[in-house]
Amino acid sequence: MSAAVFTTALGALLLAGAAQAQVYRVVGPDGRVTYSDKPPAQPAREVSPSGPAASAGSSGLPYQLQQTAQRYPVTLYTGKDCAPCGSGRNLLINRGIPFSEKTVESNDDIAALQRLTGAGSLPVLTIGAQRLQGYSDAEWMQYLDAAGYPKASQLPSSYRRPAATPLAAASAAPAASRSPAASAADTASAPAPAPAQPSVAPPRGGTNPAGIRF
Repeated sequence: MSAAVFTTALGALLLAGAAQAQVYRVVGPDGRVTYSDKPPAQPAREVSPSGPAASAGSSGLPYQLQQTAQRYPVTLYTGKDCAPCGSGRNLLINRGIPFSEKTVESNDDIAALQRLTGAGSLPVLTIGAQRLQGYSDAEWMQYLDAAGYPKASQLPSSYRRPAATPLAAASAAPAASRSPAASAADTASAPAPAPAQPSVAPPRGGTNPAGIRF
């Protein structure tokens, strides 16, 4: 075989091999792009904990903190020029408690506060079904301990606290989304309420010496 024929045959073999080899583009978890002649492995499915969907304020939190925030959500009701409200807010922020804040300024806000909590003064803190009226750092800490919130902040650096919103607007939104006819129909067809379930008490111990029930 002459040199020219050998070169032509070798080139044909190389081209055939290149045609058969497939190059795969692989994007890693960190976004880095690599190329390989081997197909990428199938990514494993992410396993998310079962239970209610995370709220806007609790998404992206460490798992245990997220579970506590979903079970015993914290809401702070505050007013303008209210020094105890500011102290309560700072306590929650410094301890790393994910919470939502509702402002009470207008007459509609005041009416909504009395309707929802029965309170006539601020601040008001709710932890799950518990309602604490007035600011007391020792009492607030005790109830947060009993609910299972960590004593020191575990919030990730990327966490952003939700902005405070007027209470009346938040209370009116669900009702405004349904027509009066639909609401009346729901009321007429609603089944009789089930017997009240007993409240759940976190276990007594170092974090709940008073046996606080939620």
